[in-house]
Amino acid sequence: MMSAIVRFSIRFSGVIIGLAAVIVIYGIYSLTHSNLDVFPEFSPTQLVIQTESPGLSAELVESIVTQPIENSIAGTVGIDVIRSQSIPGLSVVSVTFKEGSDIYRNRQVVAERLTTLSNQLPQGITPNITPLTSSASTVMGIAITSKTRTLMELRTLVDWTIRPHLLAVPGVADVNVFGGEVKQFQVQVNPDALIRYNVSLQDVMDATKKATGVRGAGFIENNNQRIVINSEGQSLTPQQLAQTTLIHRNGQTIRLGDIGTVIEAPAPSISAAQINGQTGVYLSVQGQLGANTNGVTKAIEKALTQLEPSLKTEHVTLHRGLFRPANFIETAISGVQTDILIGSILVISILFLFLFNARTAFISATAIPLSLLSAIVVLNQFNIGFNIMVLGGLAIALGEVVDDAIIDTENIFRRLRENRSLAVPAPIYQVVFNASMEVRSSVVYATVIVAMVFAPLLTLSGVAGKLFAPLGFAYIAAIIASLGVALTLTPALCYLLLGNAKLDSEDSPMIRAIKKVYVKWLYRIEKHYKVVIASSLMVIALGLGILPLFKSQFIPNLYEGHYIMHMTAVPGTSEQESLRIGKKVTEVIKGIKGVRSVAQWVGRAPNGADTFGTHYSEFEIEIGTLSGEEQKRILEEIREKISGYDDDGPAPPGFVGVNFAINTFLTERIEETISGYAASVVINIYGNNLDTLDYDAQKIAGVLGSIKGAKDILVQSPPGTPQLVIRLSKERMLQYGLSATDMLDTIRAAYESVPVTQVYQGNRVIGVSVVMDKASRQDITQVGKLPIINSEGKVLHLSDVADISQENGRSKILHSGAKRIQTVTANIVDRDIQTFTDEMKARIKQEVQLAPGNYLAFTGAAEADAQSRDDLIIHSVLAGVGIFLMLYIAFGRLRNLLLTFANLPFALIGGVLAAMFTGGWISLGSLVGFVTLFGITLRNSIMLVSHYQHLVDEENMIWGLETAIRGASERLPSILMTALVTALGLLPLAAGSGQPGREIEGPMATIIVGGLITSTILNLLILPTIMLHFGRFEKREDN
Repeated sequence: MMSAIVRFSIRFSGVIIGLAAVIVIYGIYSLTHSNLDVFPEFSPTQLVIQTESPGLSAELVESIVTQPIENSIAGTVGIDVIRSQSIPGLSVVSVTFKEGSDIYRNRQVVAERLTTLSNQLPQGITPNITPLTSSASTVMGIAITSKTRTLMELRTLVDWTIRPHLLAVPGVADVNVFGGEVKQFQVQVNPDALIRYNVSLQDVMDATKKATGVRGAGFIENNNQRIVINSEGQSLTPQQLAQTTLIHRNGQTIRLGDIGTVIEAPAPSISAAQINGQTGVYLSVQGQLGANTNGVTKAIEKALTQLEPSLKTEHVTLHRGLFRPANFIETAISGVQTDILIGSILVISILFLFLFNARTAFISATAIPLSLLSAIVVLNQFNIGFNIMVLGGLAIALGEVVDDAIIDTENIFRRLRENRSLAVPAPIYQVVFNASMEVRSSVVYATVIVAMVFAPLLTLSGVAGKLFAPLGFAYIAAIIASLGVALTLTPALCYLLLGNAKLDSEDSPMIRAIKKVYVKWLYRIEKHYKVVIASSLMVIALGLGILPLFKSQFIPNLYEGHYIMHMTAVPGTSEQESLRIGKKVTEVIKGIKGVRSVAQWVGRAPNGADTFGTHYSEFEIEIGTLSGEEQKRILEEIREKISGYDDDGPAPPGFVGVNFAINTFLTERIEETISGYAASVVINIYGNNLDTLDYDAQKIAGVLGSIKGAKDILVQSPPGTPQLVIRLSKERMLQYGLSATDMLDTIRAAYESVPVTQVYQGNRVIGVSVVMDKASRQDITQVGKLPIINSEGKVLHLSDVADISQENGRSKILHSGAKRIQTVTANIVDRDIQTFTDEMKARIKQEVQLAPGNYLAFTGAAEADAQSRDDLIIHSVLAGVGIFLMLYIAFGRLRNLLLTFANLPFALIGGVLAAMFTGGWISLGSLVGFVTLFGITLRNSIMLVSHYQHLVDEENMIWGLETAIRGASERLPSILMTALVTALGLLPLAAGSGQPGREIEGPMATIIVGGLITSTILNLLILPTIMLHFGRFEKREDN
């Protein structure tokens, strides 16, 4: 079949060139229309059920909201894990489905199950499934501030102008709003007035509810007209609302304004924000699942540009650059594209220097754009977007896609030269065909083997699989495309451009000079082959001895130009206190050179998926597109400043009792996808008793604190939230004729500010609520004095029918798999992840005795790293078995096959040394680099061994020293060129290791380049001697 393809390509060379041009044009079109993102979609199929439960404590949310939801959806087919968090006023249930399931079908099935819950949940509490978002989730963070506008005016502007405008942008899933003051009309009731007029809170709520409204009134129709009746009965201002009749008694009219104050006031706040120390409103824009981050970002910026003139007239400042993930995407993709361009130039330069013929260099170089663009076309057909991992796969393949063309072109070029010197030259068509087929078998075997080496990447599970599978797919697609180019376009171009061209009778000057020295070295090595082999073994042993010194990590540090810092204070900390501490933190961080802006948001957004109280803050620290070294310096300075001490002594006051954790955005998203938490180490303690869970968690946190390298240690659900417990007395309520629900509604109305109706002003909706006045709400000693009026008009106080006490409650209750858990998290800094994990597990086992019924589960990046390494090793071994069998079929002699693998240890040594010189860290990407290196190394060994067999079979040479040296010298140009072009193609990427966008691919490229240096030395200098003394080549009759 291959011979037919090659014959067709030579005979119809014009057709082949035309098809190649079409592929190039379509590839460029596909490239310019591909989705741009930094990483592939790495999160599993999951959905989030968010249920607002106003006024309920965490314990009540767990028992009457979260658990019924979990029980309702638990039996859904395909569910992998259910996690939930219950906090005061909110339940969030996260459902993760098994890989490959249809998220839209899952969403529909879960929604159907939730509809059956209406009779089980409290009145007015409805579960909502949040919009589907991408892995990266946030596509932009912006904010507004003003020196002249109030926080209520800013929030109104956001809620009714900015947020709707952004939600209309294609690709935007949601806009979470933090800070500002939500405008309400509030009837703030004075308790003394209730007593004076003998009016209950329920009476006030009923009157308020009837004070305003909108109703349809039908129409009047006569013989020739239909006239719509429009009735207007709204109270459009607080002043109008205050004139509403509350009760008419004994000829006296009591109005709402008589029992309190009716004003515009903020709704109870659940969040706050400040930007560079100035209070304002922060907006986090969420991208839809599958949306193009870069495209959505530009569309949002265009929408903001449209809003800017009106914002300026309102004297509002728009802060755009607080968080822009597209910066990292643009920097990363631009950097890797530049590396590919520089690598391509270096590759073409080497081709010309070695071949010393513009036509042969051109023919070989055509494989680069055609193979890469063909791969992009294939990737688009499989809906694989354009991201850093795909670019990395193409960059790693850069030097190899030209290998097949080099081998083909160099052999055809050499055979055409030899043909010219014959007395009766053969037809050019036949020479090109024979020369192409001469290396075809070895090229196909080598290409398939390299593809098989990358196959294990396609089988990785979890986050590692989602990250690295596109890289492997891109690499394999490019390599297979290069084989197609070598089978079709290369012989066609050789026939057209070299067939009648004037060819030098000798190699290029560089090749002649190298060959002359090379042959001398081969003879010299042969004389001392025992010493050379023994020295090689010693070098291998030395390199293997270095391996235990390496430090492992799941993924390297990412330099995104942005850091996210979490600040957790004591549960129960108020918004204002969090802002006060945050302002000090902002001042400290802003003083660090390189920090552009610091935005803080406190608490959670309405209808958002986060479950944070006002004791929690998040800081968005923007530093821009700095080098990796500068970003690392800034991170270290931030950690020093917030840890309590720096070079100048104690840190600023106000940080006592506050925990901090800092990382990059994408690193956190990857960690959250793995374990549900933004941390490298996650320890879940399962049990039923919350108190024993807390006790065990504190002991484990203490052990972690004593382990070197553990930072940002945090108990995710700390106990001790202050709460006021009101226990109604059934006997006393019965005595006064009071019902429990009426009492509960009264208490809720007094302190929750529950909206009872709405006022419509154009397209704006303003809630109208009833609440106790500010003085009564801020003093806990006044709670017992809340007036209660029974059906007989008797005035009581809350303390008359209830026992009131101040106690500690729960800030958050966590579930996993519908079981209660307590979670301890930590990050690992400047330490090997594997040794840290081993020590941690050993210490916890030795020092922590769990309470009866409690048990542990370890997860996080550390566990994912171990699992991914095991998977990669096992799958690589299986791929190795397949490669071994394929090579046995190709060589037919086990001894030669085993000697071919002798090159792998030398490749390992070079990779190990390269990794050692670049810091000694081994990540999953580094392991992929070693796997790639072994494939490339085997490829070059196959080319040499198969040529030895060709000399014996086709040219009837007897296996011996002269055959070994001739075969090596003839394969020298192709082996040296393929090694050099591969190394130089990756050199820019390796040189940029540790820079933004090259954090994963840079170490891979470094290992490949280092391994190629040592393996090429062995392949050219030592393998011929090894094959001479230990290999066997005999003429095969079935050639």
